[in-house]
Amino acid sequence: MAADSLLKVIFEHEGVFIHPSSNESPTEDSLISGCLRIVDKDAEVFVEFKPVEETVDTSNMLCAGKDSSSVMEWDQCPGEKLLESQQSYETEWDMVNAVSFKKKSCTNGEGALNHSHEKSGGAFSFALSDLRSVTLKEEGWTFLVLKLKESCSSPPALHFHQGGSKEFLESLRRFALLSEAPEDESCLLVGSPIKALSQSFENLLDDNNFGLVQQKFRKDPYVTTLGGFSKVTNYIFDAFRGTEEQHQRPPEEVADLLGEVIPGLEINQQEEPGFEVITRIDLGTRPEVTRTGPLSSEDWSKHQDAEGRMINISRLKQTIFKGGLCHAVRKEAWKFLLGYVPWDSSLEERKIAQRAKTDEYFRMKLQWKSVSEEQERRNSRLRDYRSLIEKDVNRTDRSNHFYEGIDNPGLVLLHDILMTYCMLDFDLGYVQGMSDLLSPILYVMESEVDAFWCFVSFMDQMHQNFEEQMQGMKTQLIQLGTLLRLLDLSFWNYLESQDSGFLYFCFRWLLIRFKRELSFHDVLRLWEVMWTGLPCDNFHLLVCCAILDSEKQKIMEENYGFNEILKHINELSMKLDVEEVLQKAEGICQQIRSCKDLPRSISVILGLGAAPGPGPAPGPGLDPDSDVRDCGVAASLRPSRRPEACSNGLLRESSSHNGCRVAFMS
Repeated sequence: MAADSLLKVIFEHEGVFIHPSSNESPTEDSLISGCLRIVDKDAEVFVEFKPVEETVDTSNMLCAGKDSSSVMEWDQCPGEKLLESQQSYETEWDMVNAVSFKKKSCTNGEGALNHSHEKSGGAFSFALSDLRSVTLKEEGWTFLVLKLKESCSSPPALHFHQGGSKEFLESLRRFALLSEAPEDESCLLVGSPIKALSQSFENLLDDNNFGLVQQKFRKDPYVTTLGGFSKVTNYIFDAFRGTEEQHQRPPEEVADLLGEVIPGLEINQQEEPGFEVITRIDLGTRPEVTRTGPLSSEDWSKHQDAEGRMINISRLKQTIFKGGLCHAVRKEAWKFLLGYVPWDSSLEERKIAQRAKTDEYFRMKLQWKSVSEEQERRNSRLRDYRSLIEKDVNRTDRSNHFYEGIDNPGLVLLHDILMTYCMLDFDLGYVQGMSDLLSPILYVMESEVDAFWCFVSFMDQMHQNFEEQMQGMKTQLIQLGTLLRLLDLSFWNYLESQDSGFLYFCFRWLLIRFKRELSFHDVLRLWEVMWTGLPCDNFHLLVCCAILDSEKQKIMEENYGFNEILKHINELSMKLDVEEVLQKAEGICQQIRSCKDLPRSISVILGLGAAPGPGPAPGPGLDPDSDVRDCGVAASLRPSRRPEACSNGLLRESSSHNGCRVAFMS
């Protein structure tokens, strides 16, 4: 039945009129009022007009609210005007949300659109590919004269007595090229429909490195669960629960497996000769710090001028760092903290940018939504992305009221945003764990478009965590080890003695920024604090240090071994107090900052501004062209996407670290 077919509604506007023929005088009774739509059916775009009495019921549409700040089920009664959608700039885009990717069979019948131009009682429809020109005319209102190709009879003029002509043309431009006719500026010539998808998906197919788990690990389930670190394996996401096989393996063998997984971070059981032991540095007493309450809506407003620009930004960031934000402020403040909107932009500038970002988002969304089953059948990468996303979405924060239940609209948006991100970043696509980063953002934004662009900004920071080579994770693990050695060398030596110097138990913390370690609302607080960029660079590493500092006594007193450390750290999940952790992490930062004899490598990690000393050229033990596994931390500190070369400088103190030469530079 045609009634069962699902049309992708791209644009819809009521209050469009058809006038009688030119030799008749228009009267109220002679005007035909109807609904004008642009729809996508079977990957072909149509324009249709139906009188009011013939308009179909668009029910159960999932859309954004009138200000794009809420997610709602749109359950509309027959004949009811689309007031909610008409008040939103996203009018024509809102209905894209209701589209199911899977096509349903459709047979001709009542309500079906044929590929040929048709008329019935004032109703008509035609394929956009048949449209040749659109002429704009004015008679106190705007009306459009549509001309089809010669084999089709052209429809009557469309009169927009209640506005909407501009939006209609803007929607057409998303699927066809409209250009002014040389001889008539009021006439827009219609070019071929835009075929952006073909090139997009050719690019998708170019990457030969795609694969969730490296082939060499597939034969060993234990290694398989660890081998895809950058793809966040089930082992990691199931919170290192441990298996019988794990407990049967000796720590030395597990250490070897972990070293094989991430080249350059091998765990070496033997001390490398020729390097001095790191001397203890007196960091002094750790200062006591206090935290304040969250920033209120009233205080946030005080940091805006008359045009909506943010003022006293440094003080504002400091306030957010010390206490976070009340929930009512997050929707607006997170856009600034993540860099989605500039701090110095006015309210009007943000509105203009919002409109542009809305268009850009839905153009990308339409790419994957308009892919046919045949296209997807021939695109394995798209199928794999979709499969991963659907699996992850169905198990992401389902206990949170925003995502709980069957057919939850929040889950639909979570899925759609992640699919659209694949269109933005073809090379990375979707990697397990990214849904964890998006979920809190969508919860706060309550807007598909804003959540997407905030997520993009967050992924710009986290991108290296999910790349195939895992360079971001390598760097952070090495840097964390450097900090731990400085803060408590005896604890660090204990970890190494238990084959735990690799710090694999911190992997999940770093990968998804403690998302699985804290309660949902504590994650919101932690993230907004870290997004201020205060009080130093890589503050999240000090958060790791703060947690381990609280647990080190128990770990050493109980003489925990490899498996016990793994189990103990995992069991901290949902037991941490975010305010206590932040308080201790800030104290550690102040303690390090006050140290007068701070190694240069630490200054670089935390961005404390230590100037490099002149120093002689590196000696034979510190080759600037050596590989990362030879130069260790010195390589990890360079602000590069591929930190593989050592920095130059004077060798001050050194030690071995898991087979890597580690140098503190002055």
